[in-house]
Amino acid sequence: MTSLNQTRPDIRSILFALMMAVFLSALDQTIVAVSMPAISAQFQDFDLLAWVISAYMVALTVAVPIYGKLGDLYGRRRLMLLGLGVFTLASLFCAMAQSMEQLVLARVLQGIGAGGMVSVSQAIIGDIVPPRERGRYQGYFSSMYAAASVAGPVLGGFMTEYLSWRWVFIINLPLGFLAWWVARQTLIGLPVPQRKPIIDYPGTLLMIVGLTALLLGITEIGQGHSWRDQHVLGQLSVALLALVFFVLYERRTREPLLPMHLFTNRSAVLCWCTIFFTSFQAISLIVLLPLRFQTVTGGGADSAALHLMPLAIGMPIGAYFGGRRTSLTGRYKPIILTGALLMPLAILGIAFTPPHSAILTGVFMVLAGIACGLQFPTSLVGTQNSVEMKDMGVATSTTNLFRSLGGAVGVASMSAVLLAMLAGSGLEQIDGSTIGGKRGSGNLLMDSLHAVSGPALVLLRGQLSMTFQHLLMTSAAVSLLGLAAALAMPNHLLRGREDKDR
Repeated sequence: MTSLNQTRPDIRSILFALMMAVFLSALDQTIVAVSMPAISAQFQDFDLLAWVISAYMVALTVAVPIYGKLGDLYGRRRLMLLGLGVFTLASLFCAMAQSMEQLVLARVLQGIGAGGMVSVSQAIIGDIVPPRERGRYQGYFSSMYAAASVAGPVLGGFMTEYLSWRWVFIINLPLGFLAWWVARQTLIGLPVPQRKPIIDYPGTLLMIVGLTALLLGITEIGQGHSWRDQHVLGQLSVALLALVFFVLYERRTREPLLPMHLFTNRSAVLCWCTIFFTSFQAISLIVLLPLRFQTVTGGGADSAALHLMPLAIGMPIGAYFGGRRTSLTGRYKPIILTGALLMPLAILGIAFTPPHSAILTGVFMVLAGIACGLQFPTSLVGTQNSVEMKDMGVATSTTNLFRSLGGAVGVASMSAVLLAMLAGSGLEQIDGSTIGGKRGSGNLLMDSLHAVSGPALVLLRGQLSMTFQHLLMTSAAVSLLGLAAALAMPNHLLRGREDKDR
């Protein structure tokens, strides 16, 4: 590995390309949400509306581990250019869609491209930067996720209001081409594997079927379907069977897509657990806090998006501090443990602070963002430090897989808990709607609030405030599982102590 001094200009150029790729993939998880009413109004198709977002997330999550393994076999540059190219081309297809079916299919293709952008970007940093220095570079990626969580709703709302919903996809074309061109110019010097590639086709197929069925089932539960629904049970059963056969096959094949020996690595597994529960909390808060703000205070969608600003500000602060401390001390467990301790306290603070108290709520949201920032990049660095270089790509992609799964499970489970809490609140009698039907909790709440006024509205907002308080307390309790994983984590020293240049 070349020294950091010799490669600093190259690292900066590479970092620019990678940050653009991560920003674009993260942006498309949030920018589309505020355009949903305009999309449904044009196509007059409400049944597939939720899948405009879900299709992207499912495809991204499934693609991540596949790109990670292919990067180990064929080299990261080729896979990064492929991911950027697919993402940009799919964005054009999204902008040109003439029906909801076409848009959902284009979003699947877009998610496949984004999976490569996310997975390969972080593996490239693992290739060129020693573990001791990786924390601050991974912190830059966390700042891109934070920026996208705020910029997405704001940009999406502006373009939908003043241009067209198609512009939320058109904006990806110049940005995607620029990222592709910069990556093509700067990633030339990346190492290329010399071993003969062997593709694990059966394992790939089993993973695609298993993860897709699992995520579809989880997503439908979050949209209000009961887990006992025959369709949902069928999806979860297929997921269980496919993933069991996947594990059995991967233990015996010569070149596994996901080497099972990684799951005997205690440090890596506990890092994956912490990142799962951190993502569980982060994505749940991003989805639920704007909904709480809108329903309890009566604020609009634009102000609800800005309500997330403190959370987004806290993430890069935590990532920067965690990265610097990790580089100075060479140990990642204390940073992860600090974030894991802070997370339940911050969530409880949000729970017991009225949404109208913008300043105090903002303080606790900043703390929650810092807790996420301390754990996201540091857990990835800990994972990369615990595996051999030949497994760098697949270990990185598995970290991103657990991050995506944590977000999907978090949104689905918290939405299901919210629906269960609302079931006894009397909301279903206000406008004749049925809790747990095909509509999500957000639509149900907004429709119910629009159906009442005067003292009844004040009473309803008070009930909703208590419901969200209990929901956040449940979320804080779940975060204790992440704390348990952090406590059990070995306190290993990062490799690369000889590199003192910072």
